Amino acid sequence: MDPKYQACKILMLPWLAHGHLSPFLELAKKLTDRNFQVYFCSTPVTLNPIKENHFKNNLISSIQFIEINLPCTQELPPNYHTTKGLPPHLMPVLKTAFDSSKEKFRQIIRLLKPDLLIYDFVQPWAPEIANQENVEAVVFTTFGPSANAFLFHYIVNPDKDFPIPEFGFPERKICEIIQFLDNLSNGLTDKERFLQCMKKSRFVIVKTLLNGVESKTLDYFSCLVGKEVVPVGSLVQDHLEIKSSDSETIFMDWLNKRDFSSVVFVSFGTEFFLSKDEIEAIAFGLELSNVCFIWVIRFPRGQNLSLDEVLPKDFQNRVEERGIVVQGWAPQAKILSHPSIGGFLSHCGWSSTLESITFGVPIIAMPMQYDQHLNARMVAYIGVGIEVQSENDKFSEDEISRVIRQVVLLDEGKDVRKRVQELSAKIKENGDQGIEVVSKKLLQLVKKS
Repeated sequence: MDPKYQACKILMLPWLAHGHLSPFLELAKKLTDRNFQVYFCSTPVTLNPIKENHFKNNLISSIQFIEINLPCTQELPPNYHTTKGLPPHLMPVLKTAFDSSKEKFRQIIRLLKPDLLIYDFVQPWAPEIANQENVEAVVFTTFGPSANAFLFHYIVNPDKDFPIPEFGFPERKICEIIQFLDNLSNGLTDKERFLQCMKKSRFVIVKTLLNGVESKTLDYFSCLVGKEVVPVGSLVQDHLEIKSSDSETIFMDWLNKRDFSSVVFVSFGTEFFLSKDEIEAIAFGLELSNVCFIWVIRFPRGQNLSLDEVLPKDFQNRVEERGIVVQGWAPQAKILSHPSIGGFLSHCGWSSTLESITFGVPIIAMPMQYDQHLNARMVAYIGVGIEVQSENDKFSEDEISRVIRQVVLLDEGKDVRKRVQELSAKIKENGDQGIEVVSKKLLQLVKKS
């Protein structure tokens, strides 16, 4: 632990999604290295795999895991107290259940007596309770600064164009990107939750690459919310921290037999589920590209589908010499850090985007929803990937194949491959500059209070 920082107790409360839990956990690890005591609060179903992995990898830290139990109903049993595998129609139900746990959260705060709360953008009741209990509160938004600035702009200035031209979208696409902010649960839209969480925070923590275009959106986001926005860095887990398991060895052994930068990793995150048409387009695109691949396909809980039911007939037989298709899970960080990986066919979730760039892997961008369109636009703008173009919101196998080959094989993609390697080196060179700044800001806030 770093002796520069005095002991300070921080309670963390992320939203119940893997894309939120993971960066919160990485931030927790960084803070414990600097003598902060971190209490990481979530539901049992989200904490159990984290605690198991935490124990397995023997991570030396002061993180203590605190369970918060949501109400159980027939519609929302305990195994649904997470967004992972959650049927989409139950998302408002989960948010309502999370809201109803606020008095239990108050009891946790009174028991632990933390100096500070770090919370997410979904639960405005959390900073409200913290303030009532004389605890300072800071929001950590797991979207990138560009997505935050874009979304916040259209919340407060819906009739004005976004002033940063790199993110110019047609009106139809803007409506599509921001429509999720109108999702309603427990009488609150996500827009209202977002606004309230920003308003109740002392300052805002955001994870970012700290490159040129993001510096502009970071400044604009700060101006919009009227608060200091502090970049913490990419918060990508070092793959060397992760111990190998028997299931991971299968992927590593297969990759070890492939040429340098010759394989595409295909994954669309833990909480987006491809339609049968999208799966078929990707399958035929991979087949046409003639590039080796590892492809992870996920289904919502309760859908007892098999790969044979959704993949084109005989697809796995035709590609068995150069491709692996796996249902459910693969060790993404380990795979992306392997030297045989030459591209990442991704939905451009922010965590996946940062992970790919950190490991120096160029991105084949296929955004599907929410902030992913903004992340894909940024990926293309800074030159670390190429976006697969859709027509009438549909992706064609020919376009998927074309972009895969361009990114991984062809001379016309060499600038992208070079640029992502340069940015990866810069991220490693910057090290933990962002976390140092955030740590000092948090400590200053606690001292003032």
